[in-house]
Amino acid sequence: MNQFPKRLAVPALIGASALMLAACSSGESESTESASAESSETAEATAELPDPLTLALVPSDDVEQITADGEALASLLGDELGVTVEVFVPDSYNAVVVALQTGQADIGFLGPIAMWQAQEEAGAEIVLQSVRYGSSEYVGQWFTNDPDTYCLDEVTTEADDEGINYSYCNGATGYDGPQGEDALALISEDASIAWTDATSASGYYFPAIQLADILGIDDAASAFPNGFFAGGHSQTVQAVYDGEAEIGLSYNDARGNLAEEFSDVGEKVVVFAYTKNIPNDGVVLNGELDDSVQDTLTQSLLDLASTEDGLAALDAVYEIEGLEAANLDAFNDFVGPTYDTFGGE
Repeated sequence: MNQFPKRLAVPALIGASALMLAACSSGESESTESASAESSETAEATAELPDPLTLALVPSDDVEQITADGEALASLLGDELGVTVEVFVPDSYNAVVVALQTGQADIGFLGPIAMWQAQEEAGAEIVLQSVRYGSSEYVGQWFTNDPDTYCLDEVTTEADDEGINYSYCNGATGYDGPQGEDALALISEDASIAWTDATSASGYYFPAIQLADILGIDDAASAFPNGFFAGGHSQTVQAVYDGEAEIGLSYNDARGNLAEEFSDVGEKVVVFAYTKNIPNDGVVLNGELDDSVQDTLTQSLLDLASTEDGLAALDAVYEIEGLEAANLDAFNDFVGPTYDTFGGE
């Protein structure tokens, strides 16, 4: 695994060779001055990288687990960079954006809405997107413990590689949306809905767009008085599984987060609709960081994602199977023009 000082060692060696040639033609004094300048430039380049760096992670799952998995990722990234990387996991998505805005975070792993918000409000740079199932897009899923009401066709069940059953209806299977939108018209005003977070793309923002189109609802959060923000994707699944809400929203397929503890969660919590496709979550950097530092951090994360240990750490944190350069057009097309309408507050 490459260390940050070793990256600096390459130009240092080139500089040393040049100094040897200069000494032959210009004398020992000029060589000494050049060596001193080279050493100063190298020290300045090293100083540009903050130490410690702060890695901020959104609480999409259990905060304690995200923190523990995040620390393992931070340790690997710190080894890659040659500096200490600290982990910050707040209690809300928006807090990561605030941390980037106030200089309390250098790197942020965020959902797409929060990535766009960080760019617009905190001057952050969107640099990378996560890859899952070979794609940098995903869907939000609507699920329920009342399939008799929301399933317009028969419930189908499929087993995953570990033998856990997952149930679907209304064509909401696979990874391409939208699906099952006719069923959304059946949602009544008194329905109990577990939203994820106001800045979650799959857990609120894109479902809110669907409800605006289908039911004419402009403010989804306030339109359902029995609804609530559960704070995370696993929490919305848990709320529906426990009967605290009849409908929940999450990314596809957050039910797997609870399958080890509750083997029947995939059957008891039935997916009945999908949102349209959403740009994947990814990585943003504090916009105040020097361009060279941003380049170093971006490349280091890409390098980390190309290693077995790095991929294992990324998978543990957010089930990331790879990283690629961000498609900025996707954020402009899907997020920018409509963000102000649906919140993130």
